[in-house]
Amino acid sequence: MKPAEFASGRKSAVFHSRANEPDSPRAWLVVTAAFIAGFVVFGITYSFGVFLEPIAAEFQVSRAATSALFSITGLVFYFAGSITGRLADRFGPAIVVGAGAAVTGASLACASIVDGLWMGYLVYGLGLGIGAACAYVPTLALVGGWFVKHRTTALGIAAAGTGCGMLIVPPTCAALIAGFGWRMTFVVMGVGCALLLAICAIVVKPAPLASASADRPLRRVVRTPEFAMLYASWVLATTALFVPFVFLPAFALEHGASPVAASALLSLFGGVSILGRVGIGALGERIGIVALFKTAVLVMAASYAWWLVAGSYASLVGFTVVLGLAYGIRIALMPGVLIEAFGTANLGAVLGTFFTASGIAAALGPPLAGAIVDISGDHRWGIAFALATGLLGFVAVIPLKLGQRTAENQNLR
Repeated sequence: MKPAEFASGRKSAVFHSRANEPDSPRAWLVVTAAFIAGFVVFGITYSFGVFLEPIAAEFQVSRAATSALFSITGLVFYFAGSITGRLADRFGPAIVVGAGAAVTGASLACASIVDGLWMGYLVYGLGLGIGAACAYVPTLALVGGWFVKHRTTALGIAAAGTGCGMLIVPPTCAALIAGFGWRMTFVVMGVGCALLLAICAIVVKPAPLASASADRPLRRVVRTPEFAMLYASWVLATTALFVPFVFLPAFALEHGASPVAASALLSLFGGVSILGRVGIGALGERIGIVALFKTAVLVMAASYAWWLVAGSYASLVGFTVVLGLAYGIRIALMPGVLIEAFGTANLGAVLGTFFTASGIAAALGPPLAGAIVDISGDHRWGIAFALATGLLGFVAVIPLKLGQRTAENQNLR
């Protein structure tokens, strides 16, 4: 090889190495992929409310039977994440995210031609849940392993995708349904979701800080006191969180708000949570992500006391802003806290396993709060339930101390 060729090859190798280093431009492409995946997954999942009435009317079934489509999707999504995260660790994220793009697009397209609700349970509920788990968990897990210096900021930006999706996709679907019907809307959304997630599959690359996948580290992680505290706190605090998701609009209606104003509270919640997710970088670096995580859990719990005594729409707006900010900070910090505790090895499997806590909360929160409201005849008892479980979520995480970083992070920093 000639000297010039050798020098050129060496320069190319150095450039390639730097391109795959933590905090590099490639790392920010991975953040973009995680943002898009969150936008698609949570946008389409939380758009189900606008499909409920037309689907129930066409099949002449109850709202409860139709809403089971959403319940199945949520349960499959949260529990399948433990599998898809492990598969991404073992076989690489591109394959799993690509499968998520195909399954998500196919499930929505097939849902447009079902002739019975039971078929919808299979192709929409099961299919969309699996597709979402394939797309979201691996992309979010990658972000932490691509950053050291700007990890908190990167995780916040990635997490903001979910809030943006919740803001933009539901009204878009509503407009499409009004113009073309729910079946054609499923087709349009299926094509759009498949294309966006396919881009994510092309962009994602294994994280340079991640270690090879192995089953034993995951088993050790889930048996630690730190994981138990975080998991218990997440179940309790998220159980409380689902109460305003379901009952806040009805509570606002009872206190004189119009239907539009009542539903706007949920949109406000999603919008404010974006600010919390994006704005955590400077705060996390200043006071530490574990302390900030605990503070967010405490503020979420305390906000339900505000809701409990709220008597005006302005008070409900204030409650929504506080809860939304704290919620956005907490969910954006969660991957970083897991990395702080357990490192980046097998992060997809760890993150996916941790996500099952949200599935448990989804199964517990609305039914328990609904039963309390039905028995008492007063929404405030449901709010009191949220306050109690939220405070227990904070108590569960109080003993958590992660002052000693993993050996991996010590070397990198």
